[in-house]
Amino acid sequence: MRTRRSATWAGPSSATPSLRRLGRMSVTLLFTDIEGSTRLVQELGDGYAGALEQHRVAVRAALAAHGGEEIDCRGDEFSLAFVDPAQAIAAAEAIQQAPVGAIRVRIGIHTGEPIRIDGGYVGLDVHRAARISAAGHGGQVLLSQATAGLLGGAASLRDLGEHHLRGVDQPERIHQLGAAEFPPLRADAAEVGLGARTRIVLADDSVLLREGIARLLEDAGFEIVGQAGNADELMLKVRSYSPDVAIVDIRMPPTHTDEGLVAAQEIREKHPGTGVLVLSAHVESGYALELLQGNAEGVGYLLKDRVSDVREFAAAVKRVADGGSALDSEVVSRLVGRRRGEDPISQLTPREREVLELMAEGRSNQAIAERMVVTLRAVEKHVTSIFSKLRLPSAQDDHRRVLAVLTYLRQ
Repeated sequence: MRTRRSATWAGPSSATPSLRRLGRMSVTLLFTDIEGSTRLVQELGDGYAGALEQHRVAVRAALAAHGGEEIDCRGDEFSLAFVDPAQAIAAAEAIQQAPVGAIRVRIGIHTGEPIRIDGGYVGLDVHRAARISAAGHGGQVLLSQATAGLLGGAASLRDLGEHHLRGVDQPERIHQLGAAEFPPLRADAAEVGLGARTRIVLADDSVLLREGIARLLEDAGFEIVGQAGNADELMLKVRSYSPDVAIVDIRMPPTHTDEGLVAAQEIREKHPGTGVLVLSAHVESGYALELLQGNAEGVGYLLKDRVSDVREFAAAVKRVADGGSALDSEVVSRLVGRRRGEDPISQLTPREREVLELMAEGRSNQAIAERMVVTLRAVEKHVTSIFSKLRLPSAQDDHRRVLAVLTYLRQ
């Protein structure tokens, strides 16, 4: 369950005496959080309370076995403290080895010198530990560079590189305990300013999918102002909140055919200040072209599978919010690939075709250069050549990049 954490972690427990003093000490903080707790509450109903209690018993057993102290327990989250980082690692392993039903726990560990007062800790080290925990996935244990450096090879760690943690100015080098494979860290989507001040309405009749997307976007810094399960609710939310982006499933009740597409077109017509990003389970190029009628400003069409790539998905949402476009590469490839005969596109070189596809996805020259591993100057030359071969008149360059190419694809 997503909760707002305070910088102060204080709370009574049998293991923690009330200390009314101010001081610093080296301590290893361990934060736990249940992944997808909202979904579990819905799935387990009244059974969730029992599962949560079993989880708490398991955490406290690991704590007692490895010499730590409980600083706080709020809902599905724990904050623990250890004098020795090796003890924190052992406790984390014990917690992960004592699974409770469908509950999967993510754990973040960081060593620092937070200020201790009244049995709790305050300061940036507390925030850092909390953010590291929030960056992970169920079953994953993440460590800061500070903690990893103190272990001296005593644990099997995997270096995951540097990552931006929301609210922390400097990037953090994060390590994973063990060699298991997990999706990209949630921190990857939380780059500074990525979703700042971007308001979103979500529409999908699948509550689980909708909640999952909401969680990913919130972790990336976006604000979810409304959710809807059908087209009527979607239009009401858009009218009420005037979001920057509406993310819409194509197939929604009652017929599960094109209600979402129709609603998306209505949003584009009646609410031009709201971008529209349509999600589809399959490549439906006809729907994509229908959505693009008129222009491609503030519009996107992605396959639902793309949501799993958090960084790419968040970037696509941001592009649409900023008035750009975000088209799925498979849709673009299908549209471009079917052009034959005397069409001008047949004059393009393979390299130019690749640039054209990335342009149609809404990517900037710099993004294309990074994707193709070429210089920015090389991409600019390809773009100029494409415009010339497609006989596209000189106009506002940003609009010509996407709108003219997509207009050509529709012909």
